[in-house]
Amino acid sequence: MTKPLELLTPAKINLFLRITGRRPDGYHELDSLFLPISLFDRIVIDADDGAAARAVSIRCNWPELPLDDHNLAARAARLFMEDRGLHWRVAIDLHKEIPAGAGLGGGSSDAAGVLRLMARLCGIEAAALIPLALRLGADVPFFLDPRPARVGGIGERIAYLDRDCSLDMAIGVPPVAVPTAEIYRHLERHQWSGPGPAVLPQMLDATGVTQDLLINDLESVAVARYPQIGEIKVLLQDQPAAAAAMMSGSGGAVFALFPTAARAQAAAKAAALRMPGARFFAAHVV
Repeated sequence: MTKPLELLTPAKINLFLRITGRRPDGYHELDSLFLPISLFDRIVIDADDGAAARAVSIRCNWPELPLDDHNLAARAARLFMEDRGLHWRVAIDLHKEIPAGAGLGGGSSDAAGVLRLMARLCGIEAAALIPLALRLGADVPFFLDPRPARVGGIGERIAYLDRDCSLDMAIGVPPVAVPTAEIYRHLERHQWSGPGPAVLPQMLDATGVTQDLLINDLESVAVARYPQIGEIKVLLQDQPAAAAAMMSGSGGAVFALFPTAARAQAAAKAAALRMPGARFFAAHVV
């Protein structure tokens, strides 16, 4: 039995998410800016390399989360072993704080976290696992090395940013899980906005990021099907000192940018009082 390994896996927001095309296999290609934020799940892995057959077990603090291969973390462990020809017994302890079905990448981050820990056990660089990560989901490769990055293709093209990304935000999550596949299924060709700006602001902070940068081609589709998303956006935009606001990913989380962490925290508290059924919190780019 190896010594248990532990990792914090961050959520992310998409500062913009623009659809640029669709491949013959049905996957949409995108141009997006991924920013990891200060909201984390925690993963602990215990692996026994003396097992007679592959086995993966998982426990989680959220009882509603599936514990079989519908859970991306469990699938990641099994896929890694199959790819490497390993026969381990792997126990995963997953403590979740990132809301599910919110466009914050929690499941993808957990899957990448499992891959990173198992790669560490095998002495493998996480960057070598991008093809494997893509088999689990389009966002998973980013979380193998979660740093601010411009992401293209279906998630496999990752260009890390060489500039400051000091953004504070309040985030609201409606009390519904938004299925990614459903949103993409209802996205129409005329809603694609194409590639984003070739040159990004030199400073991605409260002064350098304006509303015209924050375009999410999936937002109108998600709001039409889940009106609570639009209600949260308006609520956050109404908070004092709120700047740009947008839905993240395929929804339903909405973030609004603020000039300081204190302003973001105050906005999250005020919004929670006005919409008690939703979850609100403050975060910053990490």
